Amino acid sequence: MKYIFVSGGVVSGLGKGITSASIGLILKNMGVAVTNVKIDMYLNVDAGTIRPQEHGEVFVTDDGLETDQDLGNYERFIGETLTRDNYITTGQIYQTVINRERAFGYGGEDVEAVPHVTDEINRRLFLAGQKNHAQVVIVELGGTVGEYQNGIFFEASRILRLKQPRDVLQIHVTYLPFLKNIGELKSKPAQQSTHMLNAMGIQPDFLVARSEKAIDAKRKEKLAVFANLHDEDIIGAPDLPSIYQVPLYMDEQKFGEKILRKLHLRPKPKARYLAGWKKFENLRSQTKRELKIAMVGKYFATGDYKLSDSYISVIEALKQAAWTQGVEPVLDWVDSEELEKNKMNLSNYDGIIVPQGWGSRGTEGKLLAVKQAREKKIPYLGLCFGMQMAVIEFARAVAHLKGANSTEADARTAHPVVHVMPAQAEYLAKKQYGGTIRLGSWPCVLKKGTKLLAAYEKYSLDKDSPWLKNADLKTKATIYERHRHRYEFNNDYREQLEKAGLIISGVSPDGQLVEAIELSDHPYFVGTQFHPEYIARPLTPHPIFMAFLAATKKSPTPK
Repeated sequence: MKYIFVSGGVVSGLGKGITSASIGLILKNMGVAVTNVKIDMYLNVDAGTIRPQEHGEVFVTDDGLETDQDLGNYERFIGETLTRDNYITTGQIYQTVINRERAFGYGGEDVEAVPHVTDEINRRLFLAGQKNHAQVVIVELGGTVGEYQNGIFFEASRILRLKQPRDVLQIHVTYLPFLKNIGELKSKPAQQSTHMLNAMGIQPDFLVARSEKAIDAKRKEKLAVFANLHDEDIIGAPDLPSIYQVPLYMDEQKFGEKILRKLHLRPKPKARYLAGWKKFENLRSQTKRELKIAMVGKYFATGDYKLSDSYISVIEALKQAAWTQGVEPVLDWVDSEELEKNKMNLSNYDGIIVPQGWGSRGTEGKLLAVKQAREKKIPYLGLCFGMQMAVIEFARAVAHLKGANSTEADARTAHPVVHVMPAQAEYLAKKQYGGTIRLGSWPCVLKKGTKLLAAYEKYSLDKDSPWLKNADLKTKATIYERHRHRYEFNNDYREQLEKAGLIISGVSPDGQLVEAIELSDHPYFVGTQFHPEYIARPLTPHPIFMAFLAATKKSPTPK
């Protein structure tokens, strides 16, 4: 098994995840079986209890692990379903080592960082490759070189290379700032981060030169000399209009061929996976009409800045569906608390989305967004919490259940149309929050004659689509979607709300859990308890987002 370690230097947020995902795509296109692993240096066991503003979106795997959002990028790029084995944290590693020590698993040895912690890290990397039947494991090292808390992972990679020198590559993603006052890229920060890596006993095989503008031959030559590399080992990675252009840009530099040469692998006949990728990217450049979408949430603000990372899978799913239909989504971040306070008018939007969320803060603003979407016939998509908000607003305004709410927002509500899942109440009482909610892929049976089933039938390209799992919609209207929630539709109100006009368009196979709702007298009003955005991919845009974008294209142009 071969290993590629991708590290970062100078600043965080350089794009190690997109680089790792792009390498995976390029090698897959060359007929190499790959898998991607993300290592986070946090002591958290998983990403489930981290605030979105701290760490970005929490991505959920098919088998129910809450992970870093980079796993979403990996799945979108290599087009494969990853598992809990593809995500490692410091917390997981130390928890395993300490539990093993308590069980006398080390036979009385002194348990130390080297070799016991490093061995556990490398054991897990091998396991990830083995379970994914991978020839090459691409490992993204979280954080930036020189940080105290991620040093043990660099050490593990150094030891692995020492033991298997022909099987390990080190790729360092570094940064060259462009100084406008002198009009050139400066290579000194990149040199320094490489020297920091050298000080840890690691010589990179390639540098990926991230920059605002493309690195030129002169800067590449200079950086190569000080990084102890050849010019061709410096891979340019300037800012591009779309992340989906990155693998194409790297492929033009023959990055895949260079990697395989150093790993002593021969490329197989190209799988031509990149052909479909190029076609998809061309669609983006040909978009002719903009659609204005309001994204109503509360996880945007961090200090004086507003970030989109909390909803990155939703954003990418929208882009994929929009570009496939020849339009460009223009997203406005609408803070639900500001909406609640200022009662803003959303009628100038082509569509409204209320994505995932937790707690009571900002819920009345989200309900106002739902109300406007329903009454003004603006296409609406509610995801998880957004579906619950749609149920609450409908209960209040149409079914006349005054004060209806979720017990998450108001524990004393007179009409708890959304309540905690019975199995979850005990977890909450014991403060067992991590990894206890309903997670992972679950089946959902769609109701005949609904817009939801029609969307899946129309936009499912083939049986390999990740939501089908080789199922046949015509004989059994069952789909498989990923979940991440603790609260659910209260079945005590099911009959009453259905009589008022709410359509239950998706349920669990036993009929006990409401998975999706919609309205018939509306251009597009759909809510799902599951997260379709998790399995939306460039070459297989998700049916729910496709149908939503198709409806927004038909909506009157906002004034």
